[in-house]
Amino acid sequence: MRIFRFVAQGKTKYGLLTKNTISRLRCSPFSNLQHLSSPSVLDGNTYKLDKVRLLAPCLPSKIICLGLNYHSHIKELKLHMPPVPLIFLKPSTTVIGPDDKIILPHGWKRIDYEGELGVVIGKKAKDVSEAATKEYVLGYTCFNDVSDRDAQAADGQWTRAKGYDTFTPIGPWIETEANPDNLKLETYLNGELRQSASTSDLIFGISKLVSFISGVMTLLPGDVIATGTPSGIGPMHPGDIVEVKIQNIGTLRNSVAA
Repeated sequence: MRIFRFVAQGKTKYGLLTKNTISRLRCSPFSNLQHLSSPSVLDGNTYKLDKVRLLAPCLPSKIICLGLNYHSHIKELKLHMPPVPLIFLKPSTTVIGPDDKIILPHGWKRIDYEGELGVVIGKKAKDVSEAATKEYVLGYTCFNDVSDRDAQAADGQWTRAKGYDTFTPIGPWIETEANPDNLKLETYLNGELRQSASTSDLIFGISKLVSFISGVMTLLPGDVIATGTPSGIGPMHPGDIVEVKIQNIGTLRNSVAA
């Protein structure tokens, strides 16, 4: 099942995809998790996919990101494996949707793409056991953790480097039926493959991450966990097109502008 957030007729709506048609939901998918597969959640209105503007598929109160969570990225940077998940936060104001522009800040020197798998939380989660994490996950989406490398090096921590407006493209939708344990993840820059990995290379898997993070902070419906990036990170420039493609989920495409 693919869950969309979109604009049609000047209004923001949620919907489910059937072939190339979006069927509108009566309310937010986060308020009716147990009944999303029931026809009663639809209000009878439909829209052609190519006639609407897709938005980021959720509005997270916070975005929890992982550093150094792929074996290949650890080797690329010649760093040691973290003993526990290395988490940091991005503000909700960084979020943009598919086909929105990534705006590079004034004075930028090196801004990198980081293709990642995003986990969308479906209901309030606190101190969740690893065995129970699937009950709290609505689905999965594509994620680009845009990063200012000069700010990251200068500050010694990552808030400014990761926190600029437009630095969190998410989308194009939430896929509820993907198995996150062995998905092919690819990032393309201007059509050229730059990152290629499988989520089986994650150091800390999805269940571990949801359990660990919910033990630190309460996760709310719509919050997103970005699971880390594999090797192959690199810079973007104005005019570039970056695409994050994940098997069985979709492709998130954004342009870059100064």
